Amino acid sequence: MNDNKHTVLIVDDEEKILHSLKRLLRKEEYRLLTCSSGAEGLKILDENDVHLVISDQRMPHMSGIEFFATVKKRYPDSIRIILSGYTDVDSITESINKGHIYKFFLKPWNNQNLILEINQALEKYDLIQTNKELHEKVLEQNEELTKINENLEILVKQRTMELEIQNKALELSREILEVLPFPIIGISQELMIVMINKEAQTLSDNGKGIELGKYLSDYFSSEVEEKLTTALEINTSRVLKDCQLAGASYDMDCIPLSGRFRGKGVVLVLKPLVAV
Repeated sequence: MNDNKHTVLIVDDEEKILHSLKRLLRKEEYRLLTCSSGAEGLKILDENDVHLVISDQRMPHMSGIEFFATVKKRYPDSIRIILSGYTDVDSITESINKGHIYKFFLKPWNNQNLILEINQALEKYDLIQTNKELHEKVLEQNEELTKINENLEILVKQRTMELEIQNKALELSREILEVLPFPIIGISQELMIVMINKEAQTLSDNGKGIELGKYLSDYFSSEVEEKLTTALEINTSRVLKDCQLAGASYDMDCIPLSGRFRGKGVVLVLKPLVAV
């Protein structure tokens, strides 16, 4: 224990007992306070942070048990020890059972045992305080965790709502693409066909319709492929004139994707050319 880390109060109406205990404990590494009555002891406790209180049992005006009953109400964290020359078994047992006192020692005491018991009582005090701090810390962390979970639930609800909106928007976008009156083909940066609408599905080359997973080169000339690759690289919309597909001619709007899909692909909008 560190010097003055703890404070011990001894209450006894016999001055010779107080002097004897002062001599015995003068080298111990804690602050030692003494007084001769329960009333004085309560005043000292009001003015000092006391960790261990040792009191005589039989004192005028206020017995040790009565004194400790008040101490327990006002200063419940303090460790309380009765030191008495009388064996008031019934009253002391009742006080122990009610939690008023921690231990009971008879006078005359064994010096080494008393020193050891005082040090152990102070260690018990430290352990109790550490456990209380840990318990309070756990309560604080649980409260913080509860708040985090509540915030997480709010974020999850918000994110779920955003995803629902995005899914509805995506479904609507797909439906719009499906009902547009001209062929639309989605091409990835690898020039793979990844999307076709209903109009595009009606196109055929040698009796075979355009299929997802096929490549642009399976249906269009190398010239179209080169122009589309250039549009993808420079990320600029282009109009490809008079492109051939299955014996028909089309002007194609080549529109690169933007935003987080920039450089990932293009959308081809086919506009059939009417023969004059």
